[in-house]
Amino acid sequence: MPSTRRSYALTLAAALTYTGLLFCWFTLPAYLPTIRAELSLSGTEAGIVTGAVPATYIPLSLLSGLVIDRIGAERGLTIGLGLVGAAQLLRSVAPGFLWLLAATVLLGVGGTAITFGLPKLVSRLFPADETGLPSSLYLLCASAGTAGAFALGRPVFGPALGGWRPLFAWSGAVALGYAAVWLLVARRFLPRGDTDEGFDADSLGRDLRAVLGNRSLRLVLVLGVVYLSAIHGLQGWLPTVLEARGFPSGRAGRTTGLLVAANAAGVLAVPAAADRYSARGRAVIACGAAVTLGLTGIVASALGPALFASIVLAGFGVGGLSPLVRAIPPELDGIGPRLTGVAVGFIFAGGEIGGFLGPVVVGVLFDLTGTYATGLGVLAVGGLAAIAAGTQLRV
Repeated sequence: MPSTRRSYALTLAAALTYTGLLFCWFTLPAYLPTIRAELSLSGTEAGIVTGAVPATYIPLSLLSGLVIDRIGAERGLTIGLGLVGAAQLLRSVAPGFLWLLAATVLLGVGGTAITFGLPKLVSRLFPADETGLPSSLYLLCASAGTAGAFALGRPVFGPALGGWRPLFAWSGAVALGYAAVWLLVARRFLPRGDTDEGFDADSLGRDLRAVLGNRSLRLVLVLGVVYLSAIHGLQGWLPTVLEARGFPSGRAGRTTGLLVAANAAGVLAVPAAADRYSARGRAVIACGAAVTLGLTGIVASALGPALFASIVLAGFGVGGLSPLVRAIPPELDGIGPRLTGVAVGFIFAGGEIGGFLGPVVVGVLFDLTGTYATGLGVLAVGGLAAIAAGTQLRV
């Protein structure tokens, strides 16, 4: 195992693949009105394209995790970012809906390799009980990619380059270039991992049985569902909820920024504290409680400091769960570093169903009851599920 300094340097180099993925991914939402008008997309078609990447994770997560465990993080991240770059180049010349959709699905395929390759890499570079802070590092790099697409891609790089097509083309080319850079860095400095090269049915079946039959991992799956349903539900509906309470749209957007900032704080602070005090189970319980109390406060609080505090509390709790669901699997008996890829893939295969259902539940229950409180209340119950799972986890 390399020195701690080298391990963090390698993690940062690898984390930039996540930055590239999220930047390329979210350039489409950032430019969606322009793209929709130029390609004559209907509202349904625009929604399908926008949701294509997370939808790709549901059927492919387990398979992608199995592949990553066999080829290792070095090749997994290289192939993943290479696919993202190629997909972004294809999106830059899309003549219509079907071409754009196919290229976006390809981007999602590459995204799964990066999403599951990074936990695999961290499990190789750090002891199992010290993976929390490195997980936070690559998640913060991912957030930088998302923020960059909206804060720089749309208002700065796009106009400077001449529009969305040149922006997509250049960002795709940069992604392909960095995939080659990462491959060179990894081959020079990354210690060889314990990968299983076999793709035979017996080997695949054995690994799947080990993952699906692991009780502790099923508890982490609960955390994944809670985390993704809460964050997608809040990000999707909080501005609308605030506007329904009388906030002007601009203020509602700025207030939602509290959620994003608190989420980033949770990503950074919670796993670092959990690793330092060997208290990941207690950290899960605390994050679950924060999610429940924060969402309950959003429902119950009038406009004012209590509402703002509730938004921060919910965002911090969800942010803390995010790296924990990636950092815990290598520590579990029967999983370890060898099966980290497929274990995290299993969590996301189920968790993304929650990510899809979270916003849907809020919308459906609003249609049925005329209030957002019902749907947010359902999401708050998810925090209780996280608390229950945390009490059973022995980490």
